[in-house]
Amino acid sequence: MKALHQTLLLIASLAVFVMLNGCASPADRGAMMPTALAISKHFPYSVGVRTGGGSDTDAVGRSDITDADLQGAIEDSIRNSRLFTAVVQSGSGDYELSVNITRWDKPVFGGTFTVQLETAWSLVKVADRSVVFRKAVQSSGTATMGDAFAAVTRLRLAVEAAARDNISQGLAAIAELNL
Repeated sequence: MKALHQTLLLIASLAVFVMLNGCASPADRGAMMPTALAISKHFPYSVGVRTGGGSDTDAVGRSDITDADLQGAIEDSIRNSRLFTAVVQSGSGDYELSVNITRWDKPVFGGTFTVQLETAWSLVKVADRSVVFRKAVQSSGTATMGDAFAAVTRLRLAVEAAARDNISQGLAAIAELNL
């Protein structure tokens, strides 16, 4: 009888743990896009975007950003801000923007999750392969228990906030250039 009680208690504890923590989900492309990106400069050129350093999120792992989702968020942000006239296939535009995730710092537990993200941004003029911009961009994003009770959701929100801040900083720095 005692063994049955312990087994039921263990099953109930596991059920509560899964219910509170759930499965990890990847960062959402749309949630990584800056919402208030005010770019005053608009370049009459096309740009292709390449990304790297991202990874897939596994169900029991911690939230990550895929290369495709990061690329899509950057491309959509460029289109929305009209920073460049057109976003084209990488290598076929006037410029090529490369953004690589170089460092992550994601918490394992806590009530407030703060994610640190570092990326390497590089803008190359395709015609002569000259590097016109190179910068390491450091950003962070925070999510609290008030944002989401489940830890995996809180971590995803912090990851998305860090990516949103990173994209905003990177595109704002490019907008300062004289192309």
